[in-house]
Amino acid sequence: MPNIMYTAAELMAVAARTAPKAAGKDFVVLEILQGDQLQKLADAMVDYGRQTNRKNFDRDGENVRRSEAVLLIGLKNAQKAGLDCGACGEPRCAELKDLQPGPEFAGPICAWRLLDLGIAIGSAVKTASILNIDNRIMYRIGVLARRLGLIDADMAVGIPLSATGKNIYFDR
Repeated sequence: MPNIMYTAAELMAVAARTAPKAAGKDFVVLEILQGDQLQKLADAMVDYGRQTNRKNFDRDGENVRRSEAVLLIGLKNAQKAGLDCGACGEPRCAELKDLQPGPEFAGPICAWRLLDLGIAIGSAVKTASILNIDNRIMYRIGVLARRLGLIDADMAVGIPLSATGKNIYFDR
């Protein structure tokens, strides 16, 4: 079913791309992984969990290993929305600090751009649900996908995809 899963991931990417965005500006980036890329990502997730003693990177890495595809969704160079709303913790957008590297993601990022990312993710998983594709949103995938250069994003998550008799993402 790899080609079917790639098509499903493409449809999910379309849903993410066309999801509403604050002020109509799009900073969402998308990538689809299959085959050897999944194995590379899974190995890196397991290794990272061991090296950093971070819980559940190994578990999620094994889920990636058993998946047929992964849709990566992230934000790249997300500009401030210009609403001066204070949701980011600053009273005015102009006071939000410039993007800095963090231990796993870069930040700070405008709260409205993070909402854009969330809406795009929700639209993608809604599409997977309509297609009866098992999936789960995983932040840990985004950490290693960025480190491996599988997605050029400041912040990212991954959505692994599977179609088996039992949802592999809820064997926890």
